[in-house]
Amino acid sequence: MVLPAYKAVAQALNRESPAVALEVLPQVDSTNSELMRRFRAGDASALLLVAEHQTAGRGRLGRQWVSGSGSAAASLTFSLALPLAPADWSGLSLAVGVSLADALHPDLRVKWPNDLWLAQRKLAGVLIETAQFGSQRQVIIGVGINLRAPDGSGLARPPAGLAECLPGIDAPTALLRVAAPLVRAVRRFEREGFAPFHSAFQRRDVLAGQPVTLSDGFCGIAQGVSAQGELLLQSGPSVRVVRSDEVSLRPPASAPLGAA
Repeated sequence: MVLPAYKAVAQALNRESPAVALEVLPQVDSTNSELMRRFRAGDASALLLVAEHQTAGRGRLGRQWVSGSGSAAASLTFSLALPLAPADWSGLSLAVGVSLADALHPDLRVKWPNDLWLAQRKLAGVLIETAQFGSQRQVIIGVGINLRAPDGSGLARPPAGLAECLPGIDAPTALLRVAAPLVRAVRRFEREGFAPFHSAFQRRDVLAGQPVTLSDGFCGIAQGVSAQGELLLQSGPSVRVVRSDEVSLRPPASAPLGAA
């Protein structure tokens, strides 16, 4: 079902890629989980699924993503399901992040491997999952964007909200900004890989030149990403290539802000 507020989104998707349908649910546990269930039941159609309210939204590493509901919803949560067969999957989350940031606001930056930040605070997250059914490979790209900043009490870095740079923004308007460009970016990634997104990511890289710490305790200075989207960390004369890990900003001792 497409609500009237989302008709412009459906039209934009149809112009960009008629094969991608739009569906809006009033409530679901998780848009990623719902699309995964449908795919495993044999539905491999291309679909952008929006939830006005999620009861069990998921972020990376199993973290919870909570969304609001109603006309004053505090977040936009959706997932894009597409059959996809790139030669190399490396860097897809960064390409998605660049696409979202470019479509939303010039002040947004991308934090490796899958977050959007505004003014050194997390604004949005991306969760990418894939599944195989017979010969069909499906990618499900989940996105959660804070429209208004959630309660950050007790956090060293309170989350940001999109309304801080786009006052009055609502979920349908934010989705209209990002939906068609996201489909376009993912299709381009399928054809060309991460290479066409590399320089755009470097311009928006929130970690560039920053001291960071990995989950294994390794510390280094972020030096951008490789041509495949791997994080490069300088530690003394050597450079460590990081393919998948938890990264946190490590602030100077004089300004103990805590982990990102």
